[in-house]
Amino acid sequence: MATGTIAFDAKAANALEKAYLTRDVVSQRRIVLDAIDPKPGEAVLDVGPGPGLLLEELARRVGASGRAVGLDLSESMLAQARRRCGELAWVELDLDDAACLPYAAESFDAVVSTQVYEYVADLAGAFARLFEITRPGGRVAILDTDYDSFVLFTEDEARHARVIKAWDDHFVHRGLPRVLGPKLRDAGFSVRSVQAIPIVNAGWTEDEFSYHLVPMIAGFAGRKGGAAREDAQAWLEEQRRLGAAGRHFFSLNRYLVVADREPAR
Repeated sequence: MATGTIAFDAKAANALEKAYLTRDVVSQRRIVLDAIDPKPGEAVLDVGPGPGLLLEELARRVGASGRAVGLDLSESMLAQARRRCGELAWVELDLDDAACLPYAAESFDAVVSTQVYEYVADLAGAFARLFEITRPGGRVAILDTDYDSFVLFTEDEARHARVIKAWDDHFVHRGLPRVLGPKLRDAGFSVRSVQAIPIVNAGWTEDEFSYHLVPMIAGFAGRKGGAAREDAQAWLEEQRRLGAAGRHFFSLNRYLVVADREPAR
């Protein structure tokens, strides 16, 4: 993973949970869930479940006769997922790396992952492992963001560019969707579909994704200190001011790639 990757402590985990409860991400989860279409009795894996919102829905779809596993590198995120899924005895939560996937071969009928592989340096190795743990006839759904699609109204384009450059430092692959399909095919998967999921916010309320993302970006950029901290704070204050004046505009594209491991012959 990138050396600048955000550390998801309890505070960051709580902030992410609020962002994931917005209508934008609720709609995104519906799309991912429909794409992966978990069936009763299946074994499903969520790589990077975060606060466990999608994992809970996957678990309820597969039911007590199935198996739902969440794997995350953050104990704080796992703690949230554990609270959310605590009553579902068939949910397992593991602390480990997305690049490793410490499971037996052909363990899962379906695997999902949201905003994780942008941090994984060795995609070839990670997707080879993903292929290995997916059962023949199984499927994977990976959602990630192309950060060249980031659009934000600002009155200071130069400062905005500096803040976004600082934010970009925490990615390994800021444009992962452009190569995600070919990388999955190289690992042995058959790519079924590629879908854009745009997020557009023209308001500044707690139910909009950008309301939560903008402070996260400012917080990360500001931790670099010095002029970066000043830029980040001024940028955040500008967005709050524009939001209060009804002038906030934000857009970002996420992309969902669905792929299959062909059935055994």
